[in-house]
Amino acid sequence: MQERHAFLASQLEDIRRTRADLFDIIADVDRRVEEVFAAAYTDVEKAFSHVFARLFPGGEGRLVLTEPDSWLTTGVDVEARPAGKKIKRLSLLSGGERSLVAVAFLVSLFIARPSPFYILDEVEAALDDVNLGRLLGIYEELRENSQLLVITHQKRTMEIADALYGVTMRGDGVSTVISQRLHDAS
Repeated sequence: MQERHAFLASQLEDIRRTRADLFDIIADVDRRVEEVFAAAYTDVEKAFSHVFARLFPGGEGRLVLTEPDSWLTTGVDVEARPAGKKIKRLSLLSGGERSLVAVAFLVSLFIARPSPFYILDEVEAALDDVNLGRLLGIYEELRENSQLLVITHQKRTMEIADALYGVTMRGDGVSTVISQRLHDAS
């Protein structure tokens, strides 16, 4: 019985040490996650203010933490006030304005944490010509350091592309993939 008790006592002590080690590891991971999230949030927040001002001249947009004292459980709210409006809640904006705010946030992520390529699917579908022009200016800047694959029906977006790829249906009902290089890619 004493041997069995000694064995179980050593096993229990081993489990307690392992548990303490796991809590230390969890605390280290939590600290690292907080550091990375805080840095990313700061970068995205700064980029969002800049991008929002470009897409909504005279407007003001910002990111706000829902629980600023708790980085591990906080959420991020987007506040948007287009020029001449007192609205801050996204639900009160028009469809085109909501779309543009979402694009501003997406582009802010791209700027804050660059990637070698981006895939954008019909992000400019709800935009009018003026807002599309502003977005295309941002596309031009993004493509200086990254490749953009943009799925679109917008003629103006296609006009700035280096290459176009599409699917068309021949007269016999068979779909065919077509491609056309418009400019020499840099």
